[in-house]
Amino acid sequence: MTIQQVQYENLLATSSAYDGAIALLKQYRPYLEVIPSMRRPRESVVTIPLPVIKVRRPIEPTGHAGIHLHAGESVLLPCDVALLMCDPEWKIKTGIEILLFIHRPNEDFSDLLMRWRQTQILLDGGYEWLMPARYQYLLNDGADTVRPLFVVFPGSPERISKGLKGAGLPAITYADETLEDSATAATPAADAHELNEEAAETFDFADLDDIGNAEMTSE
Repeated sequence: MTIQQVQYENLLATSSAYDGAIALLKQYRPYLEVIPSMRRPRESVVTIPLPVIKVRRPIEPTGHAGIHLHAGESVLLPCDVALLMCDPEWKIKTGIEILLFIHRPNEDFSDLLMRWRQTQILLDGGYEWLMPARYQYLLNDGADTVRPLFVVFPGSPERISKGLKGAGLPAITYADETLEDSATAATPAADAHELNEEAAETFDFADLDDIGNAEMTSE
């Protein structure tokens, strides 16, 4: 079985909405628990599909990345969806951002990993988000903590999941029926799920640092 374009497009469309994104995060609890409020998920997770940033410093070509940008230039990030956490009470972004990398048709392990490496280069010198119109009131500065989440399909080559695990990078497997069921029940279940809200409020951000450390150790 090969990954079809329609599978990718369906998942991109689903995760572009807050409830679909939360359904994905439910498969990776450390990220689910950084959502500021599970009672108000719509106001807590800002989704930006195919996000664009404005870099603050010049970026010179580096290795295979071949990226050259002047300070203040805008560029499309190689990730598929950016998930920005937002405090629903104060209407401000928190210090954590999650970037989804969905396995694309005909993409192999090195291609998928290179997208994350290019993203790291682009974000390294500081950046600002080009925010959707309905979120213009939010400060668009980049966060202190940026973490990836890779999403593969049941039909993705096994070497991709194996490679991501070896690199210490978090990955989940997307199944149409599983996510659809989860997304359908996401809002009612999340609104009443006090345990998840408590977990979010007491979450130790050092756990996210461990994810990055695991990557460095593996590499």
